[in-house]
Amino acid sequence: MGLAELPTLPSPVEEVADERLIGQGVGLLLKRDDLIHPDIPGNKWRKLRGNLDEARRLGHDTMLTFGGAYSNHIRAVAAAGRLFGLRTIGVIRGEEHLPLNPTLSFAADAGMRITYLDRTAYRAKTSPPVIERLRAEFGAFYLIPEGGSNAIGARGCAELPTEIHRPFDVICCSCGTGGTLAGIAAGLAPGQRALGVPVLRGAGFLADEVDRLQRAAFGANSGNWTMAYDFHFGGYARSTPELARFIADFHHRHGLALEPVYEAKLLYALFALAAADAFPPGTTIVAVLNAVADGPGPDVQRGDRPLG
Repeated sequence: MGLAELPTLPSPVEEVADERLIGQGVGLLLKRDDLIHPDIPGNKWRKLRGNLDEARRLGHDTMLTFGGAYSNHIRAVAAAGRLFGLRTIGVIRGEEHLPLNPTLSFAADAGMRITYLDRTAYRAKTSPPVIERLRAEFGAFYLIPEGGSNAIGARGCAELPTEIHRPFDVICCSCGTGGTLAGIAAGLAPGQRALGVPVLRGAGFLADEVDRLQRAAFGANSGNWTMAYDFHFGGYARSTPELARFIADFHHRHGLALEPVYEAKLLYALFALAAADAFPPGTTIVAVLNAVADGPGPDVQRGDRPLG
């Protein structure tokens, strides 16, 4: 597959038969959003699709967004710009380092213009002075926030539950910026609930962010979501031997290489919670996979905050 191919929805749903869950009376389905597109997978496409439409509606031919040096969001915006004929600008946190890492090299090859903000300025990246400075340098642009998590992005994620035509009780996703959980929870039927697994240490602020996004996108907090904060394994892009063993064991059992920064922590959390009887017998869980991997990449060795 390549950039010439359009993203494909709906993504498939696969059942996972695992004796550890079967023994707890819990069923597991995987929503394989990683298969939407090789370069704009999962929640990246769901959050970008509406923003692309809005950029066109407003007459913009350029999109600007923010991210860290290893941000999958930066990579996806660059790919989407190339695929749909829009110019892209990536504002990267920190200083320039050459040669470019694989993420930024891909973005540059896809036509993205790369620029940098030092970490102090980056903390104020959405303030009027910083935005005005960027407009003075680059001209008019459509602004996509860090991670694509705005009201439009959340509404795109709300469509995901409608694609699942099998009964389920709980749907779970990993959390970096909160937009995916905000949208998925808003799209649920009565009686269903959503669980988010933050991959950052000290992620209590994400509850306020999910609340803010739901109110902006849907007018109210849906009240059907919670978060499990204890499965960050030290923080964003951090790991432990225990998580590495879980990834290897899951691959051995099911032939699926879990992406280590987000989705391995999500699946680990689900198995740990099931073992602790957090799900009543008879519960069917959907786990949303936004990416898979052949093995740990450079991201898992870094401490960058999640911007994608």
